[in-house]
Amino acid sequence: MELEHGLSFLPDAEHHGLPAPEYFRTLLDLSRYADEAGLSHVKITEHYLRAYGGYCPSPLAFLAGVAAVTSRVRLMTGCVLPVFHHPLQLASEAAMVDALSDGRLDVGFARAYLPYEFEAFEVPMDGSRERFVAAVDAVRRLWTEEKVTVDTPFFRFAEATALPRPVQVPHPPTWIAAVRSRSSFAWAGEQGHGLLVTPALTPLEEMADHIAVYRESFEQAGHGGGGGRSRVLASLPLYVGVDDREAFATADPLLAHYLRVWAESTDAWTSTVSSDYRGYTGMSRAIRAMTPESFRTLGGAVVGGPRRVADRIAQIAEILGVDGFLWQVDFGAVGGVVARAGVERLCADVLPELASGGR
Repeated sequence: MELEHGLSFLPDAEHHGLPAPEYFRTLLDLSRYADEAGLSHVKITEHYLRAYGGYCPSPLAFLAGVAAVTSRVRLMTGCVLPVFHHPLQLASEAAMVDALSDGRLDVGFARAYLPYEFEAFEVPMDGSRERFVAAVDAVRRLWTEEKVTVDTPFFRFAEATALPRPVQVPHPPTWIAAVRSRSSFAWAGEQGHGLLVTPALTPLEEMADHIAVYRESFEQAGHGGGGGRSRVLASLPLYVGVDDREAFATADPLLAHYLRVWAESTDAWTSTVSSDYRGYTGMSRAIRAMTPESFRTLGGAVVGGPRRVADRIAQIAEILGVDGFLWQVDFGAVGGVVARAGVERLCADVLPELASGGR
C-alpha cells in the first residue's frame, strides 16, 4: 500500500519574533499548496500559554479557515485536548467543522501532558486518564446518538442531542495520540481508533513494538471485519533542501530553536510527579541532551537533500510499519518562503522517488 503524506503544524513561535498573523498566513499558504499537490491531510495541535504550541489554542478554528481555502485535503486535529473541554462543546464544534468542510474532518484526541496547562485550567493531572477516556466516549456517543445521558465524576448532562450532526457517518474518523505507555496503544486499538505517533523521544524499534501492540489489539477487538483496518500515521519534523549541505545549514538552527522551546515547556516536569504520567518527570533533560545533529540522525527529524530524505523515509516506514506520515514543516518559527520551498521539493522530488520504489 502506498504511503500517505500530509502536513503537520505545531507552532513554536515566540510572539516577539514571528507575529501570529504572519505565521497563519504561512500555514494557509501551505494548506492551499497541500490541497493542490494531492497531499492527504493538514493537521494542527492544541496547546496554551507558551511558545510550544501556544499559537494554536483551537485546532478546530484553524481548520475552519483551512476548509474555506481548500476542497479535498483532509483536516485533522492533531490533537484536541478533551480534558480541557466539555464533551458537548467539543462534539458540536467538531461537527460544525465537518459540515463546513463537506465531510473532510478527522478528529485526533490527546491526553495533554504539560503541567502548566492543567494548572491554568484547574484540572488535576491525577485522574486525567479516566477523564480523557470518559470524554472521548461521550463525544462519540453525542455524534451517533440522540438524547444522550452521561453521568461521570467530571461532567454530566441529560438527554442531550448535539447539533449540528456530523456529515460523515457514523462520525468523523477518530485518532488517538499515544506516546509511551503500551496500555495506551492497546486501548486505542481496542476502541477502533486510528493511531498517531511522534517518535521523537522513543527509539524507532521500541515505537515499532508499541505499534504492533496497537494493531494486534485492533484485530483482537474485531475491528478488522467489514473492511475496517487499523491505521497509523507518524509525525516528524521534515525539511527537504536543495542538497544535504544546504538542508543541514538551513534546518539545524531551526531544529535548535524547536528543541529549546520544547525543553523550556517540559521544564515544568522537573519537579512534577503524577501517577497518570509515569516516566514524564525530568523529560526536559532528555530533550536538552539532544542536538540538531543527533535529533535528525536518530530518527526524530528527517533532513537532507531529496535522495537522502527519500531513503530515510523509506527506512523509517519499514521499521515502524506505518501507513503514512504527517510532516511537521513549521518547526523553528521558519519563514514562509523557506517552508514553502521545502514542501515543494518534498512533492516534486521526494514523493515520486518513493512512489517508484527508488528506481
